[in-house]
Amino acid sequence: MTASLLPALAAALLAAAPAPASAPARAPADAVQRGYAPVNGLRVYYEIHGPAGAKGPPLVLLHGGGSSIETSFASLLPALARHRRVIAFDQQGHGRTADLPDRPFTFEQSADDTAALLRHLGVARADLFGFSNGGTIALQVAVRHPALVRRLVVASAMVRRDGLAPQAWEAIRRGRLEDMPAELRQAYLAVAPHPEQLPSFHAKSARRMLEFRDWPDAEVRSITVPVLVVAGDRDAVLPEHAVALTRMLPDARLAVLPATDHDGVVQRRVEWLAPMIEAFLDEP
Repeated sequence: MTASLLPALAAALLAAAPAPASAPARAPADAVQRGYAPVNGLRVYYEIHGPAGAKGPPLVLLHGGGSSIETSFASLLPALARHRRVIAFDQQGHGRTADLPDRPFTFEQSADDTAALLRHLGVARADLFGFSNGGTIALQVAVRHPALVRRLVVASAMVRRDGLAPQAWEAIRRGRLEDMPAELRQAYLAVAPHPEQLPSFHAKSARRMLEFRDWPDAEVRSITVPVLVVAGDRDAVLPEHAVALTRMLPDARLAVLPATDHDGVVQRRVEWLAPMIEAFLDEP
């Protein structure tokens, strides 16, 4: 890995995947419910997609760090919402959800916010799909609020610092606002309630990564629901880490997507990933 690649890698980890230039069309406006929910002091923006009469638990999407519903899931969401209800929301300070300036971004707090949103929406149990930081949040929901979770899909998620190459950590430490991908900067400025908070948003996203600590093995093994672990073979989160995570979880299976980097997991492999997720969630 050359030094010139490190800022790009750091940006990918902090900001997940930029939306492709020609994303598939979203569902018709009248098929999507949109709203804001009071959640732990936030006004959380959420969307509910999919057939109104769909049976079974909804699927909750958790976007990557520095990202939003659109920039993580524009390609994948329409495919997942064909036959089931899908709930997607913008986390604290991301997308259309305003930040609380005095509250840091943490994986634990984001998990608690997820649980509070589901309770506000009257959802007793759900499936969760998290990408990148969202995958780590999904795992935290299963640890902190196990009764809410039926199944988990976690893509490019981390529970140990050595899941990320040392060079990548150094790139995150050196990362500047100027290194943020233009697509993500523009997406933030277009919808954020307080676009002037972009520097704080970038700094808090970086701090959450830099303050990440290894999870105790017992905490990982406490997640007893079925889990599908997904990684790209060229992912920023090492495929070796995905293998180790799969072996630690009591009921897990692994999918490694070939010729796939970090952002490609959710943006350019929809034709592979969506059927895998649906088959996993539909298992008896």
